[in-house]
Amino acid sequence: MTGSPEPGAPLPGARLRVRIRLFAVQRELAGTREVPVDLSPGATVEDAWTALVALHPALSPGRPSVRFAVNGEYAGPEAPLTDGDEVAMIPPVSGGADDAGADDAGADDADPEDADDAGQPRRILELRAEPFGNGILDELARRLASPEDGAIVGFLGVTRRTPGTPAPGQETEAARHEGRSVEALDYEALEPMALRILGEIANEIRARFAVQRLAIVHRTGEVPLGDASVAIVACAPHRAAAFAAAAYAIDETKARAPIWKAERFADGYVWIGAPAREGPRGG
Repeated sequence: MTGSPEPGAPLPGARLRVRIRLFAVQRELAGTREVPVDLSPGATVEDAWTALVALHPALSPGRPSVRFAVNGEYAGPEAPLTDGDEVAMIPPVSGGADDAGADDAGADDADPEDADDAGQPRRILELRAEPFGNGILDELARRLASPEDGAIVGFLGVTRRTPGTPAPGQETEAARHEGRSVEALDYEALEPMALRILGEIANEIRARFAVQRLAIVHRTGEVPLGDASVAIVACAPHRAAAFAAAAYAIDETKARAPIWKAERFADGYVWIGAPAREGPRGG
């Protein structure tokens, strides 16, 4: 007589279902944004990738540059999955990785209050679909700066005519547009995860530079030539900390946030970037 399964053990023939989300060039190659797959109990992220490629073989060459996230958190290929998980396949992000290290270097996991005692925000972390307007830096500085701040540093990233570095797998398409001018940028984002990572970056800036008043605002959708796609404002009592905070904010946002950029030309477009860095650069 066969005994009952141990408590918590998977039932014979049990399966788990995960939802795979695709972005940017992967979404185009697969022709879909989501793919549900059934996996065996004990399956890992790598198993989900294998199942995805079985359904969409065109994705296979991109494996070396893909990073993974499970339920909005970066995860390694060996990470175990459970029923109902969301697995995001992260293709190269807009700025790419400039340092393979993922050392915290003093990062603070505790979120500070978003506003001070007077109700003024300490941090502004946003994704916006609408254009910024010419006064975006003034807007953010007015919302953030306090009487204790002797330095306000602002940065704008704008669309330029000259193309950037194509993402892995986009080299042939980039060569087709060689010598042509970029006409606009198109951005897409995994929004909840992107905002969470912007929060992590703000925490790191607080720990590294003692800068609490920070804005990181990024566009989504189409950004015409000459328009701003990202705005950074850092407020601090002294200029050295404000400059360092602003530089760190843009570098880490481009390297880690799941935000994808395509350069649009007159007769096509090219995805730009490099594999995402999963944690802060060493410092």
